[in-house]
Amino acid sequence: MSSLNEILQNIVNDVDGALGCAVVDLESGLLLGVAHNVPYFTFSYLEAVAAAAVDMIRGKNVRAVESLLSSQRAKPVTHMIKEVQMSTDKTLHFMAVLKDKPNSLVVLITNKSTNLGMGWAAVRNNVGIISPLCPS
Repeated sequence: MSSLNEILQNIVNDVDGALGCAVVDLESGLLLGVAHNVPYFTFSYLEAVAAAAVDMIRGKNVRAVESLLSSQRAKPVTHMIKEVQMSTDKTLHFMAVLKDKPNSLVVLITNKSTNLGMGWAAVRNNVGIISPLCPS
């Protein structure tokens, strides 16, 4: 069986324009695995990106919206964000919560030349391989 980092490296190698791929624990913010080919992706840089991803998916403002929805619907609404795709001036970010490991998030970062469908295909096609390697 391959390690999580090896799977993530395969994703980086297989996606044209991929810069890095990681799995983040949404409870602790810790990086569970990471692979990249960018020299300036230092550990502190990667930790900051992981913390930002956690905030986007499970942060204080997201929880506030979930609380409002829970009040309106008269039933609990939690962990409602499942996937996010965003862009910066030079990059695309694809983020997906693992369906059977809802505290694990896959993040793929590519340059702008990457086809959006290719980025999503890479993430979605690999969640079944990544999930068993993540803690429950």
